[in-house]
Amino acid sequence: MTDLSTRVGTVTLRSPILTAAGTSGYGDELAGYGDLSALGAVVTKSLAAFAWEGNPAPRVVASGEHMLNAVGLAGPGVAAWRATYLAALGATGASVVASIWGRTVDEFAEAAEAMRGAGIVALEVNASCPNLEGRSSIFAHSPEATARIVRASLVAEVPLWVKLSPNTPDLVSIAGAALEAGADALVLVNTVLGLAIDIERRRPALGNGGGGVSGPGILPVALRAVFECREAYPESAIVGVGGVSSGEDAVAMLMAGANAVEVGTATFANPRAPWIVQRELEKWMRRHRVLSVSELVGAAHA
Repeated sequence: MTDLSTRVGTVTLRSPILTAAGTSGYGDELAGYGDLSALGAVVTKSLAAFAWEGNPAPRVVASGEHMLNAVGLAGPGVAAWRATYLAALGATGASVVASIWGRTVDEFAEAAEAMRGAGIVALEVNASCPNLEGRSSIFAHSPEATARIVRASLVAEVPLWVKLSPNTPDLVSIAGAALEAGADALVLVNTVLGLAIDIERRRPALGNGGGGVSGPGILPVALRAVFECREAYPESAIVGVGGVSSGEDAVAMLMAGANAVEVGTATFANPRAPWIVQRELEKWMRRHRVLSVSELVGAAHA
């Protein structure tokens, strides 16, 4: 038998395959495509303590096999999410990881406080979204600022996962600051800064100008981030995300040092992508006589 269970810090998950924040909605939107309880967890779209409209349209544009987005963290706020979405998501039996964001340290604290008692297995602190006029990305570009929002978010009293940005040369030191401040796990990485041009209109294709690039091309970026942070912090818990669209991609992420893997943009092309990746991972493990996920985690460092 192949054991797909894994541990991310103090959290035990039935599978290493999770959805990624911003790609599977707020609730049970993907339930029609597969059993949400069979995945490791469903990670919600990032929520603030307040409702937020986000950036002007257009917010998403295709660029080859990649996607650029500048949604700008639009959302109903934590209280509305708990009232409207959480019950249906919980009824599926899924493990839930809630993602939060804020423009200031106090707003992160307010969002984390609003999540207390929600029955989530972990809180993912989005320190790294590049699409809010640069303001949110300031946190993930500074060890000190990242540490402040981690400490502020501890009020949620659940395991804290911190999502960091690849758009900095100081990622490893920032990751260390997050761990020292009390983060239970690192989530590596968010989107890569990019731009698309509408050549007919002769202007940026996104309403916000630039945006975040996601899709298969950022997998090497995410793998390097995971690999370097595993090297620097061998006992840390890491969730890898970025460009994963197949079981082999997931294997590579685990071998780089991730304890779990989030599937994001692939879900837009095929809403069944998380389950497909999970099945392909399990088949790969069987073919290679790998009995447990733990055998793969960090294997590239041996």
